[in-house]
Amino acid sequence: MELNTDEIIEKTVAFVKETLAGAEAGHDWFHIERVYKSALNINKAEQGDHLIVALAALLHDIADSKFNNGDEEIGPITAGNFLRTLLLKEETILHVQQIIRNLSYKASLGHITFYSKELDVVQDADRLDAIGAIGIARAFTYGGFKNRLMYDPAIVPDLNMSKEAYKNTTAPTINHFYEKLLRLKDLMKTAEGRKIAGQRHDFMLHYLDQFYKEWEGLI
Repeated sequence: MELNTDEIIEKTVAFVKETLAGAEAGHDWFHIERVYKSALNINKAEQGDHLIVALAALLHDIADSKFNNGDEEIGPITAGNFLRTLLLKEETILHVQQIIRNLSYKASLGHITFYSKELDVVQDADRLDAIGAIGIARAFTYGGFKNRLMYDPAIVPDLNMSKEAYKNTTAPTINHFYEKLLRLKDLMKTAEGRKIAGQRHDFMLHYLDQFYKEWEGLI
């Protein structure tokens, strides 16, 4: 029996929650839920395909390559295998897989050949969760998970990393602000994404100013 949109999303939510149980806190169900809500909000103006946006947002981190030995195809494959159990159109499945494949910041450092309105929507939503107060919390959560330094003044951010260098970096978390997070505002594709990103970007600048003052014991 063919499922309606609500049933498809309900089953996808259940699958994602089960699959990501116990995941690193910056890439867990709550991250997915925030990206999903943001994507739906952005899509109100963009008018992309609702089902594709919803499914791509829910499944975009179902098997993140950084937790799977750098395998960049395990995410799209896992998502595709699940979606085929729901008997969706192959065209829809392939579109969702392409969004997952091209969504990440590191993907943008390589050669991008796929574009769609739905990719823009979900990508902006994902990038919004990487900046602002939540983005700062996620950055330090992941840095702690990888046992990285918070900050080392002697280690200068690398502003010209290749995709491979970005994937393998072990730099302190503060460097990540300059190597990625502070760049995201200018990479937003949608009007709503740009509006929200501006406020979150400013918050990160204020945070860094406070961080350096405290690091030097000035306040």
